[in-house]
Amino acid sequence: MNDIRYEYRSGIGTDIHRLMPGLPLKLGGIEVPFERGLLAHSDGDVVLHALMDAILGAAGMGDIGMMYPDTDPKWKGADSRALLLGVLEKVKKERWEVVNTDMTVQADMPKLGSLKGQMKRSIAGLLDIDFASVNVKAKTNEGLDAVGQGLAIAATALVLLRRRIKGLRAEI
Repeated sequence: MNDIRYEYRSGIGTDIHRLMPGLPLKLGGIEVPFERGLLAHSDGDVVLHALMDAILGAAGMGDIGMMYPDTDPKWKGADSRALLLGVLEKVKKERWEVVNTDMTVQADMPKLGSLKGQMKRSIAGLLDIDFASVNVKAKTNEGLDAVGQGLAIAATALVLLRRRIKGLRAEI
């Protein structure tokens, strides 16, 4: 009889970008209606960027700056959803799968409470995991720092990965 065992690892990722007029705002893989967007080499989706760093960190595979350097023009304006799929492909080659993720988006503007479900659905679809395995929280910084002054948006993501350990058998 096979004794299925798993190795588990957790990772954390963070990201922050400045808000600028005239750019689209993308968070958690969705477009958010707002007059400003995030300035970045790619589309600036801080939620997906934090998630990618958490996944790569948990798998011991560096960070998104190593995988998608902002000095490489081919990533200019890149869709973070596509970048996340590339990260997932890389970790799946090492047999890792995402168990769950918990994320916090820090933004005083715009208000994100009504969009958390859409972000959660988008992220669950990208990760190919159950909706209940994704949690998205929106917090303000109460007027403190660049986020609190409406100059930036930040995100933090925690992820749990697992992979099946091969070749273990239970003795009966």
